[in-house]
Amino acid sequence: MADTVADAGSYGTPLRIALLAYKGNPFCGGQGVYVRHLSRELARLGHTVEVLAGQPYPVLDPEPGVTLTEISSLDLYRQPDPFRTPKREEYRDWVDLLEVGTMWTAGFPEPLTFSLRVLKHLSRRRGDFDVVHDNQCLGYGLLGMQRLGFPTLATVHHPIQVDRDLELAAAATRGKRASVRRWYAFTKMQTRVARRLPEIITVSSSSAAEIGQYLGVPQRRISTIPIGADTDAFSPDSSVAKIPGRIVTTASADVPLKGLLPLVEALAKVRVEIADAHLVVVGKAKQDGVVAKAVERLGLTGAVRFVRGISDPELIDLIRSAEAVCVPSLYEGFSLPAVEAMSCGAALVSTTGGAIPEVAGRDGETTLAVPPGDPSALAAALARVLGDAGLRARLGAAARERVLEKFTWRAAAVATAERYRALIAAAHDPIDWDRQAGDRLRQGSQGSQGSQSSQSSQSRRAGV
Repeated sequence: MADTVADAGSYGTPLRIALLAYKGNPFCGGQGVYVRHLSRELARLGHTVEVLAGQPYPVLDPEPGVTLTEISSLDLYRQPDPFRTPKREEYRDWVDLLEVGTMWTAGFPEPLTFSLRVLKHLSRRRGDFDVVHDNQCLGYGLLGMQRLGFPTLATVHHPIQVDRDLELAAAATRGKRASVRRWYAFTKMQTRVARRLPEIITVSSSSAAEIGQYLGVPQRRISTIPIGADTDAFSPDSSVAKIPGRIVTTASADVPLKGLLPLVEALAKVRVEIADAHLVVVGKAKQDGVVAKAVERLGLTGAVRFVRGISDPELIDLIRSAEAVCVPSLYEGFSLPAVEAMSCGAALVSTTGGAIPEVAGRDGETTLAVPPGDPSALAAALARVLGDAGLRARLGAAARERVLEKFTWRAAAVATAERYRALIAAAHDPIDWDRQAGDRLRQGSQGSQGSQSSQSSQSRRAGV
C-alpha cells in the first residue's frame, strides 16, 4: 500500500471512476482482460474504480479501491441455452422487452440495453463519480450520461465494422449476408455515439486510423494508449518443459477475423515435415463450423486440441510449454495474446494483420511475420521455429524485452488517468465544450475517410 499512497501524491488528486463493461468474460475476448488489469492499476495509482458490468461478469483482482457492481441483463446468450426465451417473471421493465425483441428479430441488443440500464443506475448517483469510462459499448445511454453531467469517454479497441465486413466477405449466400447485416445493426448506433463523445481512447495507431475511417471520429479526438501484459505473472520460467512440436494460439471467437482456419491448414503442411507438430487452441470451435470440418477433413483430429475456461496460471504454463505461439488473425486492433506470449518469452509467429506489427515488432527480431490468410507462409514460419532451438531462444528473449519497454498495464493506467483529468478540466471550461460541440457539428464534412456528401448524409441520419 505504500506504493499506492506515493502514487496518489505523484499523480494528483484521486479520482472516482465508473468503468463500464457490457460484458467481461475473463476467459474469452479482450474486454474482460482490459477491465481487470486497468482497474487494478488505476487503483494502485490511488484512484477508486467501480466497474459496472453485465454478464458474463468480469473477474477483478482483489485490490483495495476496486469494486464490481452487477448490471444484470436477461443473459440471453448464456451457455448452455443461448438465444433462450425468458420466463414471464424474469421481465422487469421495458428495457428487458427491448432486449428480447431485438434478439427475436436476429439483432444483437446488449450494447444498447446495457447502456440504458447503466444510465438508469447512474441517474440515482450523480455525485458519486468524476468520470465515466465506457469500454467498447458505445450505446445511446452514454449520451444520457453526458446530459446528466458526467464527463464521459470511451475505449474502442477496434471498430466492430471490421468484424462485420470480414464476416460479410465470408458469407456464402444472400440469406447469410442479410443475417450478418442484421446482427451488426448496432454498429450504426456505435458510429453515432462515438461522434458525440469528446474523446475516444484506442490501443494502436492502426485502430485509430480505422476509427477515423469507420466511425468518422477526427484524429484530434482520438488518444492512442497501448495496453500490455502483467509482466510479473506472464514471465519466462525455464522449469516448465517445452513440449516438442507444440504450437499454441488463442482464438477468442471462431470467426474469420481470427484466422484459425488458415492456421489449421498450415498445421497440416507442417506435419508433413515435423510429425509431432500439434496445435492447442485456447478457445472453442463452432460445432460443424468451417474450422471443425477442416480439422476432420485434413486428418488432424488427434493433432488439434481446444481448451477453454482455464485460469491465468494454466494459460501461462501452456504458453511456456509451447515451442511456438501463433497469432494468425486477419486483423487485430491490438493483440493481447501476442503481448502475453512475448512477455512469457515465447517464440512468436504472427501475421501482419491490422495492428499486430505494432505489437509484435519487426520480422526476424521479435517475431516471424507473415501475410494474413496465407497457410503456406504460416507453415513455413512455424516449421522454421519448431526446427531451430537457437531461433526460438533469440526471438523469445527479444520479445520479452520489447514488452518490458513498451507494453505494461501501469503505463496504460498512468496515460489513461491523464486523459481523465484533461476531460474533467474541459467539462469545467465552457469555451472548450463549445469547441467540442463545433467539432461534432462539423463532422459531417470532416470525416477522415470517405466523401463529404456521404459523411454529411450519415450525420443527418444521426441527428447531428
